[in-house]
Amino acid sequence: MTRIDAKFAELTAAGKKAFVSYVMAGDPDYETSLEIVKGLPAAGVDIIELGLPFTDPMADGPTIQLAGQRALDGGMTLQRTLDLATEFRKTDDTTPIVLMGYYNPIYSRGVDNFLADAKSAGIDGLIVVDLPPEEDSELCIPAQAAGMNFIRLATPTTDDKRLPKVLQNTSGFVYYVSITGITGAAEAEATDVGPEVARIKASTDLPVIVGFGINTPEKAQNIASVADGAVVGSAIVSQIGAGKSVDEVLSFVKSLADGAHRV
Repeated sequence: MTRIDAKFAELTAAGKKAFVSYVMAGDPDYETSLEIVKGLPAAGVDIIELGLPFTDPMADGPTIQLAGQRALDGGMTLQRTLDLATEFRKTDDTTPIVLMGYYNPIYSRGVDNFLADAKSAGIDGLIVVDLPPEEDSELCIPAQAAGMNFIRLATPTTDDKRLPKVLQNTSGFVYYVSITGITGAAEAEATDVGPEVARIKASTDLPVIVGFGINTPEKAQNIASVADGAVVGSAIVSQIGAGKSVDEVLSFVKSLADGAHRV
């Protein structure tokens, strides 16, 4: 059982929904980023998604693209991202960390080396948005063999014919992308999301967490009410990009977590 599996078992037993936060590793700089990540669990975050900075992020809108650029400009690398996770693990051995990014940096490092290093750093799961199920032998299956969850995205365009393929090697949870398009581009609506979550849950026992387009405590509450939890990324990253203090960022995160946990 991974930390992700354990966290969902704990939440289910408590009758609670999950709140997942995304931050870009190294944004606005390594030290501030580490301070924010360390503060997320106390702010109510159940699972941390840690963005891996990359030069060509095809699924990300301007907010997260700019965060990645700030991180890269500050010297952030795959190794420093794993270093950040390692530092976090020195004081927190229970909060799950999902590394979210693109395959190029992983491929460049070598899959076996990457998986060994990620496991050592305390990474619990991977979301690699540019590796479709047809490429599962590339990273997904080796990751699961190494004891990490491989989390897949389902979207409004994932029809009933495609869904079984998407689900076949997914573990940890299913990440449902609530909108068509890039991160931060539109707002999620519970009336649209609810039926889609139900359709996915009819085909899997995994929790279904909804992300993209959630930017207020009320929205987090509404989306969590029709899913197993909510993910917020761009709204948090925009606070960091605006130069808010660590305390201000974490206060905002807490308001979102409180919304998701209110269900």
